Amino acid sequence: MCGIVGIVSRKGFPTSLLLRRLKRLEYRGYDSFGYYDGCDLKKAVGSISIDGDALTRTGISHTRWATHGGVTEANAHPHSSCDGSVVIVHNGIIENFEEIRKSLLRKGHRFVSETDSEVISHYFEEGLKTAPIRSVIVDFLKAARGTFAVLIMLKGRDEIYAIKRDSPLVLGVANGMNIVASDIYAFSDLTSTAGFFENDEFAVIRDDGFQFFDRRGRAVDKTLRKFSWQQETSSRKAYRHFMMKEILEEPEAVDRLLFSLAHEQKPAFDRLVRLVRRSNKIIFASCGTSYHASLLGAYFLHRVGVENQTLIASEFRHFANVDRDTLIIAISQSGETMDVIDALNYARECGGRVASLVNVPYSTIQRMSELSLNLLAGQEVCVASTKAFVSQSAFMLRLAQEFGFRVNLVNLADRIRGLLRRREAIRRIAESVAGARDIYVIGRGLTYPVAREIALKIKEISYIHAEGMMGGELKHGTIALIEEGTPVISLINNSDPDIISNTKEVEARGAKAIAITNNPEFRRRPGAITVQTDNDGKFGILAAVAGQLIAYYAADKLGRPIDKPRNLAKSVTVK
Repeated sequence: MCGIVGIVSRKGFPTSLLLRRLKRLEYRGYDSFGYYDGCDLKKAVGSISIDGDALTRTGISHTRWATHGGVTEANAHPHSSCDGSVVIVHNGIIENFEEIRKSLLRKGHRFVSETDSEVISHYFEEGLKTAPIRSVIVDFLKAARGTFAVLIMLKGRDEIYAIKRDSPLVLGVANGMNIVASDIYAFSDLTSTAGFFENDEFAVIRDDGFQFFDRRGRAVDKTLRKFSWQQETSSRKAYRHFMMKEILEEPEAVDRLLFSLAHEQKPAFDRLVRLVRRSNKIIFASCGTSYHASLLGAYFLHRVGVENQTLIASEFRHFANVDRDTLIIAISQSGETMDVIDALNYARECGGRVASLVNVPYSTIQRMSELSLNLLAGQEVCVASTKAFVSQSAFMLRLAQEFGFRVNLVNLADRIRGLLRRREAIRRIAESVAGARDIYVIGRGLTYPVAREIALKIKEISYIHAEGMMGGELKHGTIALIEEGTPVISLINNSDPDIISNTKEVEARGAKAIAITNNPEFRRRPGAITVQTDNDGKFGILAAVAGQLIAYYAADKLGRPIDKPRNLAKSVTVK
């Protein structure tokens, strides 16, 4: 959620450069944006518009995803102090902002926004009346509760002060330019050298260098790291939306991951297999789409006798029993999901061992892990994840294969390509249900997690209410909602008599049943989506791809903003 970019340069640069850097973080999700270049402070609601030829040597910028206060220009960042001497941008949540705000009101400060973030600029204006900036930062770290990545500029100074606690922040060192940002993608095309902030560290960033400090204000020697990041070009090429481009990249992403697990990531993968064998308990921790991939993984491992469970990370500490013989495997596309980070902190407090699968190298979750593997799915610009889910699920199949799960992964990418070649037929089916108020997706066993994921994609992208559920739970309430013409997407893997029975039950009540299937009987039905695979686990992945296409085409028919759906953020860095 939210994006931060700050630049300090030896040479003057146009403010449009600051906004172009910020635009590279659009995928994180936002509803407003703004910048401060040492002279002008501008902000607006809506998408980033790149303009501004005025030259500056220092600037900060921000995309906001609303938490405290509505989507208004006043609530957009940056925020200035009363006298304009302090300007800040902030990601995260200041949990005790009301307490700080009341104290500042008593001292004569006046606020113009509803946000928790504005208190930071006023706090520093007040503190700077009696102390130097570094001392005020130390005091702020003691006073503030919550999560934050903060960039501060003081009027008349060509330097940026950066503070981090539980919200991602990284410094990129380029030729004649230092860039501090929410993640490395803001500058990964300019430099491969970065310094990563640890919790409660802050830095003074100038055009000629930088200095890091700990929470007490003591200097820290920060080791810079060389990084490389396998990513797809962010151009949509000939596609109307990044989502379609990214769906069509899924075969290459799968091939890249499986090749890597057999070659450069093989030592790490083999070590993960050993950790699974030696652990008494395996718990996956993840959220959203990644949770559905982990649910598939739990099914695959259960089938080969590996005891495991998967928990939604926001509820991890309420349901997980962790000890030193427990292996926690975190799964996160961004590597910065706050609920997953919180789960890992709890797990480590209990003595558990932590491994992870992430798509963004050098992210917080990767750096928290004893062992981490890279998903290598490439950059996803569309907020709704597609190819990362497919790669996560392929990884789960590959892991289960090590424990005896019988699956032919060699042809997985080709099977996905074959399904994608039939996307026009899927488009017609999707458009036929685009006017529905509700859509239900039912599955059993292997296909239950996929039903959840397809329903999520429909909700995210088309804004149609969708519910993914176990077919066996239909009769326990949901079947009361089936009316004449209600679309029900049924995931029929081979000749599963139970899901076939569930399909006929909803049809008997007037539902419009759409089968995603490899079953010979149902494949002959009008409107069925045929999946070419046997019962070896790949059906779940291919059915999910078909569901992604249904969600995409339904949303396109409805004219939805597919790549940036309302209220959603790709990197969920608040709880």
